[in-house]
Amino acid sequence: MSAGATILVADDDRSVRTVLSRALAHRGHRVRATGNAATLWRWVENGDGDIVITDVIMPDGSGLDLLPRIKRLRPELPIIVMSAHSTLMTAVKAAERGAYEYLPKPFDLDDLVGVVQRLLAAPRPAPEAGGADGAGDEVEGLPLIGRSAAMQDIYRIIARLTGTDLTALIVGESGTGKELVARALHAYSKRRHGPFVAINMAAIPRELIESELFGHEKGAFTGANARHAGRFEQAQGGTLFLDEIGDMPLEAQTRLLRVLQQGEFTPVGGRQSARADVRIIAATHRNLREYVNQGLFREDLYYRINVVPIRLPPLRRRREDLPLLVRHFLAAAQAEGLPPKTLTAEALDRLAAHSWPGNVRELENLVRRLVVLCPEDTIDVRAVEAELAEIEPDLPARDDRGLSASIERHLETYFAAHGGGLPASGLYERVLREIERPLIALTLAATRNNQIKAARVLGINRNTLRKKIRALGIPLDREGRPW
Repeated sequence: MSAGATILVADDDRSVRTVLSRALAHRGHRVRATGNAATLWRWVENGDGDIVITDVIMPDGSGLDLLPRIKRLRPELPIIVMSAHSTLMTAVKAAERGAYEYLPKPFDLDDLVGVVQRLLAAPRPAPEAGGADGAGDEVEGLPLIGRSAAMQDIYRIIARLTGTDLTALIVGESGTGKELVARALHAYSKRRHGPFVAINMAAIPRELIESELFGHEKGAFTGANARHAGRFEQAQGGTLFLDEIGDMPLEAQTRLLRVLQQGEFTPVGGRQSARADVRIIAATHRNLREYVNQGLFREDLYYRINVVPIRLPPLRRRREDLPLLVRHFLAAAQAEGLPPKTLTAEALDRLAAHSWPGNVRELENLVRRLVVLCPEDTIDVRAVEAELAEIEPDLPARDDRGLSASIERHLETYFAAHGGGLPASGLYERVLREIERPLIALTLAATRNNQIKAARVLGINRNTLRKKIRALGIPLDREGRPW
């Protein structure tokens, strides 16, 4: 396929059709745009179009419902799906029904044009629909909530993994929902009818980890009075979720690596090996790259489990999702028999201003306390202030100098702690590096890793940004995203 392709656009919003038509025509493509599903289907039936871009909701039908018909008639025709109803279910259904890409509205026009250009430069059939026998309907209630850009990225990753057995590593702070994502990956996989077995490495004594993972035979050690089936055996045909894998002892890491390499495990004290028919999903709040550098985590095991990295954003970086989460927790509390409650706008604003070190789990616990303790049907800002006062540390009075004051306080603490033990030289460069590194990493994350946009936001040249990424050691994944 070459430049000058014909692109079919279906969206009931005239402004969206106009913007897309102009942007794609500007790049030399021919665009045919319609506001209904019937016209789009007629064009496809007639053999028109090299790429389809369709909305989900249209006056005469659903773009998602049209996808299987298009794929049966013209399986080679790539389809890009857009949707303002940007939930995990929408993303997964789009992938299951053969969409090449899913873009939530409002989307970045450059992102969509970039997808089109990639399709034209490297044509390939859209992925096969995976697990389309009702998997989505069975797990409609999975509480992955949020319409922020960060959560849309998570939905798209889960959708792309539908029907695969690829190993995934979920990274995120405590309380961000790592197990929920693991359960969603299992629920939308071809192993969804098998068991989902979870084990938290941080909660098991070191000497018992191998027995918990691989099981043990009777008499294998003192106290082994009966045969014990380990988590690998319990998860046969399904998914094994290794939570907090960064806390796994090195000796257990070695055995786990051997199982992943050979696809077999042997119970402690046993002689007969068994096939490990499980999909591995791991999670950690640790920086495993740093653990590898410190010799605390095996590098070869890291690459075995980090096939598909999924990085969950902390709540403070997706504050726009907070009202949705609050409504969900209020509804959940009511479903459990607690009285119905609502929050005032001022109360929600106050919640949004909290730093949420415990992330979504902290928010859920706070909402439950408010429902139980607040006698009024409407929870106001005073009730929220009273609860937050119990958990927020005493903070110094706000300084109008903002960032400068924060850095000053940090340096005062640094000097007080080191006294005469300050470094002989290089403190200026060291402090600049400490500020530059998170500034650039967070800007890359905020611009969805678009280095041109990030350089523009930072006010520096793109080549300068690239040099700083290398010099500051900001690690990027295979897709160029900051770790």
